[in-house]
Amino acid sequence: MKYIPNTPEGTRDRLFGECRERRLVQTALTDLFRQRGYTEIITPDVEYYDVFALAGSSIPQEAMLKVIDKSGKICVLRPDGTTPIARVAATKLKDIILPRRFYYSQCVYRSSSGNKGENGEIPQCGVELIGASGKKADLEMIAAAVDAIRACGVTQFHVEIGHAGIFSSFMEGMDLVEDDMETVRALIEGKNFAALGDYLEAHADQPGCAAVKRLAYLFGGPEVLDEAEELLGREDESIEYLRALYRILQAAGYGDAIRFDLGMVHRIDYYTGVIFRGYVEGAGTAVLSGGRYDKLCASFGRPAQAIGFAVDVDAVAACLPRVELPQVQTVIHYEPSMLARALEIVDALPQGSSELSPCSRLEGTLNLAREKNIRTVLVVDENGEKEVEV
Repeated sequence: MKYIPNTPEGTRDRLFGECRERRLVQTALTDLFRQRGYTEIITPDVEYYDVFALAGSSIPQEAMLKVIDKSGKICVLRPDGTTPIARVAATKLKDIILPRRFYYSQCVYRSSSGNKGENGEIPQCGVELIGASGKKADLEMIAAAVDAIRACGVTQFHVEIGHAGIFSSFMEGMDLVEDDMETVRALIEGKNFAALGDYLEAHADQPGCAAVKRLAYLFGGPEVLDEAEELLGREDESIEYLRALYRILQAAGYGDAIRFDLGMVHRIDYYTGVIFRGYVEGAGTAVLSGGRYDKLCASFGRPAQAIGFAVDVDAVAACLPRVELPQVQTVIHYEPSMLARALEIVDALPQGSSELSPCSRLEGTLNLAREKNIRTVLVVDENGEKEVEV
């Protein structure tokens, strides 16, 4: 039996309407980013593995697709868009005045799980604000996240906000070794309520156990901020910061799109402040994710506070109405000497509604039109232009 090549695991061909849908989302996002003062940056699809190891990437190394270059060094297909931009900002652009705003539109690559149907080739559009700290930078980024989803044409969505400091505050009441803390973090992050409860049973005598168990459930409106401080028994700096952000966002008209998830903890050593994700009705997982990562640029030699987010383009496009591609209605049969005129006609007609015939004889063009169910053939020769009945 003849071998017929297929696509690698985690990848697939995208055809026709899917391509158009992706481009529409990418255009909507990049237009917004440019309007907000972000300039494009393109990094290589292949990076040295050390770049991500040095940065303490939030992507586990087993999820990275690896290749070996001719010198024997381990390289990876870019697993995220943020780390390479931090590398560029701290090295090649080390002398530029900060803050600077960058945007990108390129794929990231992950090793997908074969039995989950996961996509290993993910087109992302994202932004990074390098060299800016504080409330105004965080507000700008969260507002941009809301506007980015809205710009794509989505109406039913929300952005959930958390803070890396909240997990640390809740864990102050627990006496756990680092591995146990990481297990608890992963269970909270995954909203694995039953497993979290079982795991914490062995630590039920510790004063902070009940609060940590409840942390996984703290998602919703601003009322969860109040409940969190009640559980802690005190005001908390991270929670108060989220409350302040919400008041300003609400006054600016973003309140209806904002919710909270205080159990959004990610990796402890990667995000350093506010964290957020965007959810769209019809998508099974987050279509947008981002946060503050103030330590990343320093990994490459230039300390700079930073915040950014990325949008999964295909995930957003899948939630939008299907795009109907224009149907070809006219085939143009032309003499080679009339090429310029034939192209003028194609360019003047609505996009996608006409095409040139590759056939040398009119009979061949007519047969082609019949096979494609096209009703009109326009003949262009030295005698002028005329329609021929198919």
